[in-house]
This record gives sequence, structure tokens and C-alpha cells, in this order.
Amino acid sequence: MEPMISEMLTQYEAGSLNRRQFIQALVALASLGSAAAASQPPFKGVGLNHIAIRVTNVQRSRDFYQKLLGLPVIREAQTNCFLGLGTNFLTLFQNQNPGLDHYCIAIQNFNIDSVVETLKAQGLNARRPRGTDRVYFPDPDGIEVQLSPIDHRA
Repeated sequence: MEPMISEMLTQYEAGSLNRRQFIQALVALASLGSAAAASQPPFKGVGLNHIAIRVTNVQRSRDFYQKLLGLPVIREAQTNCFLGLGTNFLTLFQNQNPGLDHYCIAIQNFNIDSVVETLKAQGLNARRPRGTDRVYFPDPDGIEVQLSPIDHRA
């Protein structure tokens, strides 16, 4: 933006722009800058942290992913299992309705209170389970999204 202002000032000083035109051009540039700032996303996604799926049999699905892909167990219980996937993980949740439970995107500068406030300001129905640093909200198709800090672990 600075080169454009410099060029306009040169034109003004040379007499090819009058005072009114110079001011109008400055106002137009300022409004472009405001529009660009307003279009900045509220968060910076930096990676997929994890995917959580619903499965009808946690142990069977755990065995499947271990045998097929060599995913190590990070932690497991009767109704869930967390499998390592590089620096990320795959979560299996016991449920009679198999499918995608949610996916989690890691964002920069994660602050739970700020994230919840920003999501609500965006008109999203943000949920924070009591006593956690987790926040969930539906995307436009109703798919559950979670946001997390970059270092969120199972």
C-alpha cells in the first residue's frame, strides 16, 4: 500500500492530481485495507490433529487398523481406543451407528475462552464440555468439528 500512496503523492505534487482527487484516492485505499483486514480468517489452521470415528466393535476395528496400517495403541478402554498416526491420531468410539464422529484441526494461538467467544461471534454453536479445553461446533453440513492447540494429544 505504501508504494501506491507514494505514487499518488508524487502525482499530487506534480499537479496531475488535485487535492480532492488525492483525498478520495486515500479514502479508497484505506477502505480497501479495512476490507482486506475484515476478510482475514479468525483462526489459522495448521494441521489435522485427529479424526474420531464411531465403530460397532472397538477391539475389531483396533485390530484392523493395527494389522493393515501398523498403528500403535496410545491408550484404550472398553469403549474407545486411540491409535498413533505419526504426530496425529485416530480415535475409535464404540457406537451402534458407525461413521465419522468428528475431526480436529489444530490452530495457532489456541486459547479456549477466546476460541469459544470467536466461534459464537461467527454465529456458530460452539460447545465446550465442562472442565475441558475442548471446543466443538457443527460445520454447514452438520459435521462435528473440533479445534485444538497444535500440541493436543490423546
